[in-house]
Amino acid sequence: MGFDLTFFGATGEVTGSLYVIQAGGHTVLLECGLLQGGKENEERTGDPFPMPLDTIDAVVLRHAHIDHSGRVPLLVKRGYSGPVYVQNATKALCEIMWPDSGYLNEKEAEWKNRKRKRKGKSLVKPLYTLEDAEAALKRLKGVAYGDELTVVPGLTLRFFDAGHILGSAIVELTYTDESGSRTLAFSGDLGYRDAPVMDPPAVLPYADAVLLESTYGDRLHRRFDDTIDELTAVFAAAKAGHGNIMIPAFTVGRTQDLLYLMAENYDRWHLDDWQIYLDSPMAIAATDVYARYRHLYGVKLFGPDSNLPELPNFHQTLTSDQSMLINEIESGAIIIAGSGMCSGGRILHHLKNNVWRPECHLVIVGFQAYGTLGRRLVDGADTVKLFGEEVRVRCQLHTIGGLSAHGDQADLMAWYEAFQNHPPVYLIHGEPDAQKALAKKMRADLDAPVSIPERGQKVQI
Repeated sequence: MGFDLTFFGATGEVTGSLYVIQAGGHTVLLECGLLQGGKENEERTGDPFPMPLDTIDAVVLRHAHIDHSGRVPLLVKRGYSGPVYVQNATKALCEIMWPDSGYLNEKEAEWKNRKRKRKGKSLVKPLYTLEDAEAALKRLKGVAYGDELTVVPGLTLRFFDAGHILGSAIVELTYTDESGSRTLAFSGDLGYRDAPVMDPPAVLPYADAVLLESTYGDRLHRRFDDTIDELTAVFAAAKAGHGNIMIPAFTVGRTQDLLYLMAENYDRWHLDDWQIYLDSPMAIAATDVYARYRHLYGVKLFGPDSNLPELPNFHQTLTSDQSMLINEIESGAIIIAGSGMCSGGRILHHLKNNVWRPECHLVIVGFQAYGTLGRRLVDGADTVKLFGEEVRVRCQLHTIGGLSAHGDQADLMAWYEAFQNHPPVYLIHGEPDAQKALAKKMRADLDAPVSIPERGQKVQI
């Protein structure tokens, strides 16, 4: 009776999500994410998958963020030809994000090969290409929240709203055979209770086992009102100092939260004194998806007759030339650009032009993984290398924890506590200190049977 679960990715870390379900002789991948943060993780991303690809019957993804979905094009490139089940809005977001990832892979390989040619080194190939990404999109199968479908014989799937980003899902998998039924609840990345745009995560009454994320398992977010006050102070200080504000933001989720909050607090933050730039073609496209799927969340991010946030001084910069013009602005610009961990994208150009200026402000609004440039900045780096040049860090840095798209320790515990039977829980998607703190708290306050699995560990559900 039951089925097996093996842990391969986002185990003791927050990147590269990958878990394997084996049920009734069939194999299902839960998640297939890229590893992010540093050269070592980049190299691991190209490693072989932990099972022969012709043995995989299906893939289930929780949401579109690249650390959860971004290896699917590689999976398909190497031979996988089965279905990839996602929530409908996640399908629309993957149609934006995967081709972008493939294109960036190609450009990065081109850049590396120019240097390697000059040094007489062998050339490298991109992890996957734009064409590979487009081929992978054909494997996507959209599923509505609450609908039940059979993934493989005996194994049924339902998605519930995780409240993290648009289309994010809690995954419920139930395996039934002649011995009975067993249910696994997979939290996904759970949203924060005060999330500006998304609805709170759904709660489930019963499961035989739970996979629970633990990104912020060791801390409590600030009260949301305090976060608004903190941002008010940042805007006031930046205005008084006559500098620019840089906000590296995840293109899906965090960007839309920021735009909503700017519209809601336009007068309080005196935003009429600023020009607001969304400098990310992918974030612009993702915001359009939010407009198309606005029925999935309770707050109106847009006006009734518009697919743009209601900000009179809002600019979308699609082209590189438009982006470069922003670098000529010395004061009065709020620049929202990817990537969220400063690991690539247009934010790097804005950092190079502004991070050395003490009158400028860098606002960090999301989790920064070990090994990323964003994490080095948060940890107080004096200098950073940008486009081969060491640049002094003299700007004012602010970490705004209350804008996280992840629930804090209290949110995670409350979500688990809703299970009436308090099932065994496995902590994933968290760094070791966060996982240990959450495990200790759940054992002490909830008497929860908590485990922290290791990579490669197999358990029976």
